[in-house]
Amino acid sequence: MGHALVTGGAGFIGSHLVEALLARGDKVTALDNLSTGQAPNLDHVKDNPNFRLVVGSITDPVLLTEVTQGVDVIYHMAAAVGVKLVADDPVRTIETNIYPTEVLLRHATAAGQKFFLASTSEVYGKYTKETWNEEDDLQFGPTSRPRWAYGCSKAIDEFLALAYSKKRKLDVVIGRFFNVVGPRQVGHYGMVIPRFVEAALKGGPITVYDDGGQERCFAHVREVVDCIITLMNTPAASGQIFNIGADQPVSVKQLAEEIIGLVGGDIPIKYVPYKDAYGDDFEDVRRRVPDVSKLKRTINKVPTLNRKDLLQEIIDWKRGQMK
Repeated sequence: MGHALVTGGAGFIGSHLVEALLARGDKVTALDNLSTGQAPNLDHVKDNPNFRLVVGSITDPVLLTEVTQGVDVIYHMAAAVGVKLVADDPVRTIETNIYPTEVLLRHATAAGQKFFLASTSEVYGKYTKETWNEEDDLQFGPTSRPRWAYGCSKAIDEFLALAYSKKRKLDVVIGRFFNVVGPRQVGHYGMVIPRFVEAALKGGPITVYDDGGQERCFAHVREVVDCIITLMNTPAASGQIFNIGADQPVSVKQLAEEIIGLVGGDIPIKYVPYKDAYGDDFEDVRRRVPDVSKLKRTINKVPTLNRKDLLQEIIDWKRGQMK
């Protein structure tokens, strides 16, 4: 098969992508600085002769020149991720998310490599429609609120990628992820399900921000990875943006209650104002639901795993980790 570079390859989604590419016979180079990714995520593939892990930063242009040599496709998964990390360190977010993307796009164009750009539902900002479509306007809050730095930086990445596609004929696909979850995801960066599951398994309390009325959709990482690989093998997807996620919303409060029901026991829920968790200048989005009709139309698949099975798998995995 081909040779793929996966930036952020030791991360949550990246490690699952590495695994899937190796399983179909590809040669894979993973680049990760192990700041949010973890080497143990790749333990099960580290002895595969087709796999190489390079520990280093995507902000190192010399290293990017080296790791892009001889590859056929670049999956650019590395980014500063998580609401908490973005709120704590907006400078790192902006520097990590913009400059390396431009360097990688330049390399891919020069070498004729295919390119997948991992983007995010955060690019929609605080848009208020019932469902979000790829052609909808983006609506960010003021620059005085650092939480918008992440979505804005990834929007710049998208503009760059599309410009390279239109002007320099780069074969690029952009995927906007909506709350991807599954084994190997950690809760330190504000990821809600692993945070809730870990708290429940310790007997609680589960901390819910604000009133818990925020609505989100959750897609299993294996199905998301399957969509990514299929898109990269679909010529009609080139030069296009796709929402990648499930489209069945659940409130954060209901999510906490469902996790408590599956874990069992008398586990309390504690409600905490946003300002206590993220500071006075934090803003959140009440509802985030993707329109995935374009994804379905283009590759005839969307993430569909039901939430109970998804949550049970994460609970079982986390139990194993905590032993």
